[in-house]
Amino acid sequence: MQTNNRVLLGMSGGTDSSVAAMLLMDAGYEVTGVTFRFYEKDNNTEYLDDAYNLCQRLGIRHITYDLRDKFKEYIIDYFIKEYMSGRTPVPCTLCNNYLKWPILKEIADKEEIYHIATGHYVQKTFRDGYWHIKNGSDPDKDQSFFLWGLPQDIMERMLLPLGNITKTRVREIAAERGFMKAATKKDSLGVCFCPMDYRSFLRKNVSPDSIKPGIFCDKDGNNIGRHEGYPFYTIGQRRGLGIYMNKALFVKEILPEENKVIISDKLSSLEQDEMWLTDWNMINPESLLGKDDVIVKIRYRKQANRCTVTMTGDGLLHVKLHEPLAAIAPGQAAAFYRGDIVLGGGIIKLFSYSEKLL
Repeated sequence: MQTNNRVLLGMSGGTDSSVAAMLLMDAGYEVTGVTFRFYEKDNNTEYLDDAYNLCQRLGIRHITYDLRDKFKEYIIDYFIKEYMSGRTPVPCTLCNNYLKWPILKEIADKEEIYHIATGHYVQKTFRDGYWHIKNGSDPDKDQSFFLWGLPQDIMERMLLPLGNITKTRVREIAAERGFMKAATKKDSLGVCFCPMDYRSFLRKNVSPDSIKPGIFCDKDGNNIGRHEGYPFYTIGQRRGLGIYMNKALFVKEILPEENKVIISDKLSSLEQDEMWLTDWNMINPESLLGKDDVIVKIRYRKQANRCTVTMTGDGLLHVKLHEPLAAIAPGQAAAFYRGDIVLGGGIIKLFSYSEKLL
């Protein structure tokens, strides 16, 4: 597609995408806002009205796009399946890399709009012939961890107007221009379709007999208590176990077939010095594979560890950690960095303790 000054902006009706629209207009772009209908708890569509009303005030075109069926299939069903398999899902990562940004591009292509944009707090940069996602300037809001899977044809067309400013400044901009509702909106927390408690969400969306109480065991197989159902736990979990021994206890392993959760009183016993990734993406393999200055993160804004990445014969990425890391859970995402530049990432397969013994 020929480049032009038109941009399709994903608009949630919240503070960030609202200010992104203002900044893009300031920069001279012809903005079209699109609001995706992903999930509507209790049929609440106030966000659609907020996005539409803001576009009306700004004098820009607004469209809606119903993705509720796809969101259920690709994100919600995946989320449920992962927990029911004893893994820890990463719905926001999958939504961004495989749903939100690709569909923005798809709609933009149909509308003959070259640029695509969101209110993400990230930047992009061109290095060694490749586009890369780069950390946002606000360390408390940086969202680069979630965007390791984007292909070059999307990154090339991305505009990221909030990448070099802070959330505090974003709220100030909205207030200065008289958009007080946008300026004072609360930030969304957690997963959009179950922001507070995924356990209640699971109970409502699986058959009643799918989640049953089971046994907490120690590493030797001794029964040390009862749990509420293995999907309610994740590797490394310490709080909310419901068993008390006057010492810290951690989830070490989950055995779905036996409905057992293995507990350890030593965090060091959860440490791993390697992991394997599936569904990976590498921006430039030459800058990642075999290098000893790569940083891997398995938590949003936490646990940055040096590693060396190689390819296995069966198509997995092998990540050798330079120092052991505790609480690596299968199903989580891992993102690779050099400095503040994202090099790629993948989904953790991490062979379990049981599999390693076989």
